[in-house]
Amino acid sequence: MMTADLVSDTPLAVDLVARARKGDQQAWDALVERYAPLIWSICRRHQLAGADADDVSQSVWLTLVDQLHKVRAPAALPGWLATTTRRECLRVLRAAQGPLRGQVPDVEILPDEKAGTAEQDLLAAERHAALREAFPTLPASGQQLIALLIADPPVPYAEISARLGIPVGSIGPNRSRCLNKLRRYPAIAALINADAELAA
Repeated sequence: MMTADLVSDTPLAVDLVARARKGDQQAWDALVERYAPLIWSICRRHQLAGADADDVSQSVWLTLVDQLHKVRAPAALPGWLATTTRRECLRVLRAAQGPLRGQVPDVEILPDEKAGTAEQDLLAAERHAALREAFPTLPASGQQLIALLIADPPVPYAEISARLGIPVGSIGPNRSRCLNKLRRYPAIAALINADAELAA
């Protein structure tokens, strides 16, 4: 089974597709928020920006509106979006070149490292979406702690201690508890299990 199939097989994706098919606007909005980073990353890889990237994105979402009822495996939606986006990017590139049509590489003959990048983009989009879902399940103090720990530039432990009113020695254990809670969140647990299956 491909990484995309393993990663995309999440109850949330299936639920969102089912609700969107019934005309649920919130489900549509959630699908767009969840998978827009994937579409933009593919546009960037094809060196599209600005109006061209906007056109590709709009075309992909309009195609999905027309085709959503035909999606047989809702959990495979991310893969469908990635494939559709690549095709749209190539269409835009070919149109921009005019008569030099044959010079844009077909997605099917891209070198293996490019194919791997598409899978990596999909995996990264799924991870970001899962983390966005899981983060609010942490208590407010945990959210503040994690936000300070991942800040750029890094915040010194002494400053984190002062801001949150906790001893420096408790930062590590609190961080571990927060990370363990995030790992148990269903969408993140599914990604961890998928990684473990691929590594086996």
